[in-house]
Amino acid sequence: MEKLIRFGVSMEEKLLEAFDRYIKRDGYKNRSEAIRDIIRKEFVEEEWEQKDITVAGCILLVYDHNKRDIVRKIMDIQHNYHKAIISTQHIHMDHHNCLEIVVIKGKVEVIRKLYGLMKVLKGVKYSALSKASTGKKI
Repeated sequence: MEKLIRFGVSMEEKLLEAFDRYIKRDGYKNRSEAIRDIIRKEFVEEEWEQKDITVAGCILLVYDHNKRDIVRKIMDIQHNYHKAIISTQHIHMDHHNCLEIVVIKGKVEVIRKLYGLMKVLKGVKYSALSKASTGKKI
């Protein structure tokens, strides 16, 4: 483990009270753990602003599998971007709706293009891009 360095932080009382509620709600043991996570999250966001860096993440799609050709279109896109796709999982949520989880790793611009192609497909009811890091920069 790296050497820990202590430092002080000043903030308004109401902000600290809200932060302490956040810590309790999310199950952190102390303020330091929460602050470290918040800082790491900001660094991940910063990674995603750079074009030449390799990032990781997950694309979620909820879609109506009865919409014409949506399954084929999703598969075609995934095959075209196979180098950026680590894994996929297809879940039947009910008779009409499916959840597709696409685990991704690659250059930011490629990942954004892949996500953009998938989220606009007719029949997609919800999409999200969950940004992560390869862990090398944080």
